[in-house]
Amino acid sequence: MHDHQVTATAAQGFVPVVDLSRRDSAQGRRTIAEAIDQACTSSGFFVIVGHDVRQDLIDRMFSVTSTFFKLSDEEKDRVAHRPGVSGFRRVGGATALSLDQESPPDLCQAFSAHVTGELCEEERRTLGDQWATWTLANIWPENPADFRQVWEEYMAAISELAADLMRLFALALGLDEGFFEDKFDHHGSSVAVNYYPPQTEPPLPGQLRRGPHTDFGSLTILYQEDERGGLQVLRGEDEWRDVAAIPGSFVVNIGDLMALWTGGRWVSTMHRVANPQSGDTSSRLTIPFFYLPNHDASIEPMRPTAEPCVDRSHSGAGVIAGQWMSCKLQKMFAGTT
Repeated sequence: MHDHQVTATAAQGFVPVVDLSRRDSAQGRRTIAEAIDQACTSSGFFVIVGHDVRQDLIDRMFSVTSTFFKLSDEEKDRVAHRPGVSGFRRVGGATALSLDQESPPDLCQAFSAHVTGELCEEERRTLGDQWATWTLANIWPENPADFRQVWEEYMAAISELAADLMRLFALALGLDEGFFEDKFDHHGSSVAVNYYPPQTEPPLPGQLRRGPHTDFGSLTILYQEDERGGLQVLRGEDEWRDVAAIPGSFVVNIGDLMALWTGGRWVSTMHRVANPQSGDTSSRLTIPFFYLPNHDASIEPMRPTAEPCVDRSHSGAGVIAGQWMSCKLQKMFAGTT
C-alpha cells in the first residue's frame, strides 16, 4: 500500500485492511471512519497499517517479551501474578469460560501490566473490586534489564493510538470526535501478552491455545508474528476464517462494551487461537493491548439508527464498565488460579 492511499481492501473476504496514513486531514479521517464503520458492522475486525507506531519499538517489545518467556520457570515465577500484583501466569485462564462454555484451560501462558499499575496503593483502591485486574500493582522482571522501560514505552504509544481510534469511532458513528473522551480519562487499559508454548503432547479434547470468546471492553489492538498464524474469526454459525499477519500491521477488533454502546450496530465477534498442525512444535507470541473505559463509566446503548446490522441483544440496558469486565475476568480464571 502507498502512503497516499486510504484503503479498505478485503482480507479473507471478511477482515478488511484500513490504512491510517491520512488521518491527519479532515477528508482522510472521514474516509477512514467510513471504512471502520463498514468493518465494525460486518465482522468487528479490521487490520490497520500506516499507524505511525515505530517499528523499532514494536521489535524491541517483541524481543524483550520473547526473551522473558524463554527464561526458566523458576525465574518467571519470581514475578508471578498473586494477590495485589499483576504479572506472569503459568496458565492464562480459559477464555471460553467467560461465555459460560465449559472448557479446559487454554494452552497459553501470559504476562500482564496495566496503565494504572504504577499508581499508589491508595489510588488503586478506588478502581474497583478484587477481580478488577487494573487495581493491581505492576511487577517487573529484572531480566531482561530493559523489560519495564520498553513495556511502559509501548503502552504509552498504543494508548495514544487507541485514543485516536476512539475518535475515529465517534466520527464513524456520526458523533463529535470527542464523544468518548470523558469515558477514558482514567482508563485501566492493559497489555496482556500471550505466549503459546510448543505443543509436545496432544491437547485435551476441546483444548485450544485460546478458546472461542469475544473481547470484553471497547477495542483491542493486537500485534502478531508475521510468520506464525492461529488467530481465527467466526463468520456465520460455524465458519472459522484465518486472520493472516500482515507485516507492519496491527489487528483491531471491538469488544462487548463497544457493541453495547452502539446498540448492536457494531458487532463483537467470536474468535479463537487454533492449535498448530500435528508435528508443529513452534511457539507463538502475541501482544494484545486492551483499551478499557474508566471502571466507573456507564455504558448506555445509543438509540438504534436506521443502519443495518442492529443486534437487539446489545440494545437493552446499560452496564457499568468495571463491573462488566470484572465479572468476565472472574469467569475466565475460575478454577485456573
